[in-house]
Amino acid sequence: MHIVICIKQTPATSNVQIDPKTGTLKREGMAAAINPFDEYAIEEGVRIKERVPNTTVSVITMGPPQAEEALRDAISRGADLGFHLCDRAFAGADTYATSYALQMGIRKIEKETGKKISLVICGKQTNDGDTGHVGPGVAAWLDFPNVAYVKKVEEVSESSIRVWRMMEDGTDIIEMPLPALIAVVKEINEPRVPSLRGKMAAKKAVIPRWTAQDIEADKTKIGLGGSPTIVASSFNPPPRTGGVKIEGTTPEEKAKNLVAKLLEMKLL
Repeated sequence: MHIVICIKQTPATSNVQIDPKTGTLKREGMAAAINPFDEYAIEEGVRIKERVPNTTVSVITMGPPQAEEALRDAISRGADLGFHLCDRAFAGADTYATSYALQMGIRKIEKETGKKISLVICGKQTNDGDTGHVGPGVAAWLDFPNVAYVKKVEEVSESSIRVWRMMEDGTDIIEMPLPALIAVVKEINEPRVPSLRGKMAAKKAVIPRWTAQDIEADKTKIGLGGSPTIVASSFNPPPRTGGVKIEGTTPEEKAKNLVAKLLEMKLL
């Protein structure tokens, strides 16, 4: 079995700064790490590897040169191989162009390793874009069946996978033929800490860096030029006001005062 995990290096802070002129994130000098949801994807891939003999776990990312650190981190956690899509031609990609480039990279991995892809795993979403579009988008390009919000891999074999999908009103149990793609949530596992052996393997790993030409990408479908959508602006939401405190010595009195306030505001 060959598992490919899609990851992204994102800001490792909640204190994200917005450039007032461009409306985009200020990434210069900002600490970066593996997107939190992708840590669960890596862990699940490694756990499947431990369950299914002769399984290889590859990890792919698209990003600037420093994103290689995220791939080495993934290898230190148990992944076997890392592949880096790194080209200025990829810059400015929306989720459509990103998913296209990643699936072309996945096809390249299959050719380079000679091992057919059985399963692609993604995190539910990233902590910078928060769209959740890329995983299903990659599956659409690859023509793989896919399930999002996966909280448990119940059973996996060389030909099929059975998963639990988190829903608002409960859980769906879904079985799919392989190859397939799943996007996982944090409830699926607890990511492990990198081992000493893993860190040594990560340090020695040779990580190929592929350009758009290397993966034979259609230039009209990558980067800013290949993106049908744009981010017109980004901004920090205004701070919340203190609100109105409803006074009262008893629950009944508070309820009465609340109704009076709502009537005053003409909301009742």
